[in-house]
Amino acid sequence: MNNLRRLDINLLLTLDVLLSEHNVTRAAQRLNLSQPSVSVHLAKLRDIFGDPLLLPGPRGMRPTARADELREPLRQALEALERAVSPASPFNPAEARQTWNVMASDYGESTIVLPALAGLRSAAPGTRLAVFDLVPSQIARQAEQGAIDLAFHTSEDAPLGLRRRALFTERYVLVGRAGHPQLKKRPTLEQFCELDQVIVSPDGGGFQGVTDKALSQVGLTRRVVLSVPHFLFVRSVVESTDMVAMLPSRLVRDARALEVVEPPLEVPGYEMSMLWAERVHRDPAHQWLREFIVSAL
Repeated sequence: MNNLRRLDINLLLTLDVLLSEHNVTRAAQRLNLSQPSVSVHLAKLRDIFGDPLLLPGPRGMRPTARADELREPLRQALEALERAVSPASPFNPAEARQTWNVMASDYGESTIVLPALAGLRSAAPGTRLAVFDLVPSQIARQAEQGAIDLAFHTSEDAPLGLRRRALFTERYVLVGRAGHPQLKKRPTLEQFCELDQVIVSPDGGGFQGVTDKALSQVGLTRRVVLSVPHFLFVRSVVESTDMVAMLPSRLVRDARALEVVEPPLEVPGYEMSMLWAERVHRDPAHQWLREFIVSAL
């Protein structure tokens, strides 16, 4: 370490060229330096290594045994340093072999991952994608540790300290099975409150949500009879029973087995965002993945 503190990169570059040329004049030409400057570098190197390194010979200079020992390790070290400081190479999705890890709820899987999947397989066929359950309390830690590349979550509840890009704004609609007798037309507020309803509670066991907050402002309550942790199960429930649900519109816009109507009161929607850590913000592969997801949506 003491020797390293006495060295700078220019001395090592000079030594590398000298060990290749065995001639101060030719080394100076390659380095675009004056011959006296190269001679000064060589004198410093001899002092640092405690060895003459290059000795006068009949045809230029000949390396000492110590110089021969240095040649290959020095070349490898300089090549590694060059790779380390070179600009990141452009990302080629057709040749990529990445495994990307993303965190999403079943809603995020259906509305973000699924629309991007076919195109992703076509554009980057050698890559793999792993989807993990969305655990909001773990997003920041796992992103910063590199355990996940992206997370899809509501902007309002996104953890601080992460990069964020808004993907779309979602709104709620009232959903029941096709032919549901109470959904042949938009129900009144009183009729809506009398329907048997199912709610999504990500933490489990909750029977109130944003719809109930909106109802409380007008002094009303609804009849919530079922609480489940996943959105996609709600679709199965309302398709096969007379229960109804307030669901994000993107989940049901192509569902032929469902009746979709506007709710009788305004319920605030939300914005979905893509989240990632600062550590990968400038990574070419990561940039490509983010832009691909945005374009797929």
